[in-house]
Amino acid sequence: RPVEQFIAELDVLLQNLHNIPTTKKQIQFNRIQTNKSFDTLSSIIQSSQSSQSQVIIRPKKKKNYGRIVKRLKYKIHLANTVLRKTDKSKVFHLGTVDHYQKKSEEYMEKTKAYQCLGVTDPLPDLIQRTNKYLLDLRLAKWITQKQYEQLSIKPNEVELAHLYYLPKAHKPGTPLRPIISGLKHPTIKISKFLDDLLRPLFD
Repeated sequence: RPVEQFIAELDVLLQNLHNIPTTKKQIQFNRIQTNKSFDTLSSIIQSSQSSQSQVIIRPKKKKNYGRIVKRLKYKIHLANTVLRKTDKSKVFHLGTVDHYQKKSEEYMEKTKAYQCLGVTDPLPDLIQRTNKYLLDLRLAKWITQKQYEQLSIKPNEVELAHLYYLPKAHKPGTPLRPIISGLKHPTIKISKFLDDLLRPLFD
């Protein structure tokens, strides 16, 4: 049973790691990094549970996989580790928070393409400027009223794009692949609108 074996091995590993001292900053970073991975892990476990139920003939008591995942998530949090789905492979990578922080800082320093915002929040200004630009287009009759309403930004529906990483477990040193998530970025509607408008020219 691959799922039970994976859980057992991970449980033993975390037992050996949970005494590593952590800081408040590291705990917060760990929590953010592991949320998406546990959603994926939970889906895999539930899928495996469904697959196994199809081949079992005799009725068998279902295991509470949700509780198991919750327990493992808590132990990984205590162990100051990060569980992530790897890049281009169907496995998970278990690494330390320090490793991810170091690799992230090295990448940001090397590319100079990103910066930590800290307490600065440019989102309200970005929303205001984008909506003003759309209004100017509407008043100039470059877009219709319907298009203006479709493209206008509602503050409760958007968020800033953020940077995260997928570990490349198949390469020496486990480098990280940067991913920019901007599905709720304020300009995503405009981007999709232009894509629909221009794509037929290249198809």
